[in-house]
Amino acid sequence: MMALENIVIQQGAFRLEDINLHVPTGAYAVLMGKTGCGKTTLLELFCGLRKAASGNVILRGEDVTRLPPGARSIGYVPQDHVLFPRMTVAEQLGFAPKIQKWKKEDIRQRVAELSERLGIQHLLDRTPQFLSGGESQRVALGRALAVRPSILCLDEPLSALDEDTHDDLMNLLKSLQESEDLTLFHITHSRREADRLATQRIELTDGTLQSEETHHVD
Repeated sequence: MMALENIVIQQGAFRLEDINLHVPTGAYAVLMGKTGCGKTTLLELFCGLRKAASGNVILRGEDVTRLPPGARSIGYVPQDHVLFPRMTVAEQLGFAPKIQKWKKEDIRQRVAELSERLGIQHLLDRTPQFLSGGESQRVALGRALAVRPSILCLDEPLSALDEDTHDDLMNLLKSLQESEDLTLFHITHSRREADRLATQRIELTDGTLQSEETHHVD
């Protein structure tokens, strides 16, 4: 479960207030709205990358408002992927487990598991400059999922992909939701993505959130 309670955000002339949102456990929530309306700001509140002037952030029933990002058990894929330029794909996937001091064998197994699930076994020795856009996105997803977070936040993850790759990645996201037992929070401008993926559609318009459950056909 993810929730924002009575959130107020002030950034210069930009302000959001009285923001309340509830995303049930296991939902695929898609947030839409015009550029500059505050979508990424809300996502960053969940991740701990931005602080609210007031209000509370709730994850899995726990108030995490004051917890740092690393203590929130959230996977995060930013819009531009931000892969480490000198690391191989295998090193990217193993980075977070290594930071958390997993055993080497456990890291190896997790890298193997993720690379198979993401279809990137053949890329493990490559560095980012030798990856396509779709391949980079798969690596970014794997890196975000490496330490088995229960929540995955995605900021326009499919916006720069060609149509075929876009469809492949949408299918992959639905598959990952099931195989990794995830609650997803996904920002997009694409109605097609929302129609295909969302079990909860959220609109941010003029500082107001409107949320509805959806029943799309796969």
